Formats: sequence, structure tokens, C-alpha cells
Amino acid sequence: MNKLKQRWQIKSNFQLFKILLVFAITGTLSAKLSGPLMDFLGLYRSVTNPLIYWPLYVILILPIYKVLIIIIGWAFGESKFFINFVKKMLSRMGFAKFLNNADDSKTP
Repeated sequence: MNKLKQRWQIKSNFQLFKILLVFAITGTLSAKLSGPLMDFLGLYRSVTNPLIYWPLYVILILPIYKVLIIIIGWAFGESKFFINFVKKMLSRMGFAKFLNNADDSKTP
């Protein structure tokens, strides 16, 4: 636990609990929302080829997860942590160029 707190620069066990709870809620909720969204798009699991359905499902979960983690993190008072977390995640996915351009546009 202490290694995780140091890595994430967390000060208290309560803050760690809130962050882990946000991860749990967000993961579950994004998976629950992606299924109905796939159905809404007409991609039903029972009739769509699994080689098409599952990659699209995973691709759909990613943006839902990122939006939800910021919203739920904000609701738990940890928005700064999760905004930085999402930035780091996007950077590792190869979107660092877009993040740097967004940061540059804010400076006068």
C-alpha cells in the first residue's frame, strides 16, 4: 500500500480508498454502458461476428472510461489525480502530440 501511495503521491489511506473506489466504479460502469450502446448502434452480440463485435466493444469502452473516470473522480474530490491519470494514459496510447498541442493553446 505504501509503495502505491508513494507512486501516486497520495497522503492518506482514505485518499487511496477513494481512488481505488473510483477505479472500481468506473470500470464496472463503463462495461455496463458499453453493451447497451453497442445495441443502440445496431451491433448486437448475438448476431454480430465476434471478430467485429469485441474489438469494437473494447474501442468503445476506452473513451467512455476516460470520460467517466474524470466525472466520477471529480464527484469523489479527486479530479486533479484523475485528469493527470487520463493524460498519462493518453500519452502512453500515442496521443501525447495532441495533449501537448492542447496545453500550448492555453498559454498566451
